[in-house]
Amino acid sequence: MDAALFYANAIFAIATASVVILHRNPVVEVLSLVLHLCSIAVFFVLLSAPFAAVVQVILYAGAIMVLFLFVVMLLDPAGEGIQGRVGHLQLAAAFLGAAALLAAIFPVLLSAGTPESGGEPPAGFGTVATFGRLLFNDYLFPFEAASILLLSAMVGALYMAKKEIEE
Repeated sequence: MDAALFYANAIFAIATASVVILHRNPVVEVLSLVLHLCSIAVFFVLLSAPFAAVVQVILYAGAIMVLFLFVVMLLDPAGEGIQGRVGHLQLAAAFLGAAALLAAIFPVLLSAGTPESGGEPPAGFGTVATFGRLLFNDYLFPFEAASILLLSAMVGALYMAKKEIEE
């Protein structure tokens, strides 16, 4: 049952990611990204990490994607800013690049086979206590680096927006 759910969710995740890339309407792209992030939460549930799944849905699919949707709706809801159509040369180059990437990855996937079950996860796997201990002990530096990176991006976006308003 878990394997069938995994493969069904994988197909759904690929389909929603494809809509994000290929659709021309930014509102549809954002809503498809919300569905994709929810499918990622299903992968966390299959990995027996319910806390990570809940955080994925609440934080990413909920809060951050609502912000993305508001920004898209405020900036360009009808998609008027999209420049022209993609040329045949660009489409052929993208297709050849994707085919080359698939040709490189496909033999590796075939030789990998199916993984053996690793047995039961260690005690406390996926709980809030274990997650917090790892986050604030083993991964404190990457956690703080990510927060500083996000803060600097926010300050830069505010600076750029203020500069455009003044002009």
